[in-house]
Amino acid sequence: MSPVPEREPADLLVHGAAEVATPTGSTPRTGPALAEVRVHRSAAIAVRDGRIVAVGDEASIRARFRASRELDARGGTVVPGFVDAHTHPVFAGTREDEFEMRTRGATYLDIAAQGGGILESVRGLRAAPREELLARLLVRLDRFLELGTTTIEAKSGYGLTTEHELLSLEVMAAARAVHAVEIAPTFLGAHDVPAEHRAAPGAYVDLVEHEMLPRVAASGLAEACDVFVEGHTFGIDASRRILERARSLGFSLRLHADQLSLLGGARLAAELGARSADHLEFVDDAGADALAEAGVTAVLCPVVPLYLRQDREAPARRLIDRGVPVALSTDFNPGSCYLQSMPQVLAWAALRYRMSAAEALTAATLNAACSLGRGTRLGTIEEGKDADLVVLDVPNHLHLVYEHGRNAVCAVVKRGCVVLEREPPASVLGDRAARGSNGKRS
Repeated sequence: MSPVPEREPADLLVHGAAEVATPTGSTPRTGPALAEVRVHRSAAIAVRDGRIVAVGDEASIRARFRASRELDARGGTVVPGFVDAHTHPVFAGTREDEFEMRTRGATYLDIAAQGGGILESVRGLRAAPREELLARLLVRLDRFLELGTTTIEAKSGYGLTTEHELLSLEVMAAARAVHAVEIAPTFLGAHDVPAEHRAAPGAYVDLVEHEMLPRVAASGLAEACDVFVEGHTFGIDASRRILERARSLGFSLRLHADQLSLLGGARLAAELGARSADHLEFVDDAGADALAEAGVTAVLCPVVPLYLRQDREAPARRLIDRGVPVALSTDFNPGSCYLQSMPQVLAWAALRYRMSAAEALTAATLNAACSLGRGTRLGTIEEGKDADLVVLDVPNHLHLVYEHGRNAVCAVVKRGCVVLEREPPASVLGDRAARGSNGKRS
């Protein structure tokens, strides 16, 4: 009788999943490939040293590994940790009064012209102590985690002085040191022209180019530089100056592009080889084709037009069909989208953009991770990748866009550590039991 082979050690075994649903690879998916998701049924995942060492049917995984800890998915679905590729999480006060103003017909530009909008958040951040900003950010990171987000891109941009932009980035670094959510920090000193420079905006562009960017580069506190490219903020020429300087200092580039008008931000992003062009509600075919040719990811924010009460939305299907890599994000910020839920974003991407569940999942994981330069280790559930996982109390990945209004996250794993775990509601368990683990009635 041959001896039973010794099982390999694992730190964590995630088991009992009706589905493990994941895109694959380490480069962004485009066109029809955006909808290619691998589904493992009756599956398990083995994790060691923070990385995935195996994923497949549970019987095979159990026969191969012995784990020091197990996490039961209870017939739910496991997906990669969501990657939110566009957020503004460092701010002091909220701006619900502006939301009310828009219900009465005021536009984003009307509010900005009256000194509100971004400049209202600038006044709040400049008045807030460092400790308050950090405490608020940590609470927001908790909320991201509770909703299944394991990585965010986080922008400065509410300081608009060298001192306060560095403060925002320092607060991110302090939070990153103690919180499970991974932060990809972006310098957004060119978010708006502050009140003290409105009479001579060119002087502020000089300040960003010649003082802020070198100081931020020397600090090592940011990976990327972003510019809000719009007629009322930074035009094409000023944006090009800032972004070229940033690129020369080693920053990757991101742009708020063609959100409120067709200014040419998408074409500028393509020209400069940016990692992402974000929003794109007004992008035209020439801009889309330029993005596709340059391989620039379109980071789309489907809930923002709802918040701003705008009829125009990003032409997601056209971008996908023309071969642009598409990612999804919340654009969490105090003014134009006070939302931290990537599951809600996926649902709205299906409703507004007609994206399938598989397309939305890929856009919110692999493509988003690639836009942050993290595609080789994040965004999929494959051997060798970081074990960033979300256990959802849903029977299959189609529920990601089908079911609204309930947080279905039961557990979150970041780099192989279970950082959130909670019991699913008994009523939901009962509904799933009645239908069977595959979501069909027995």
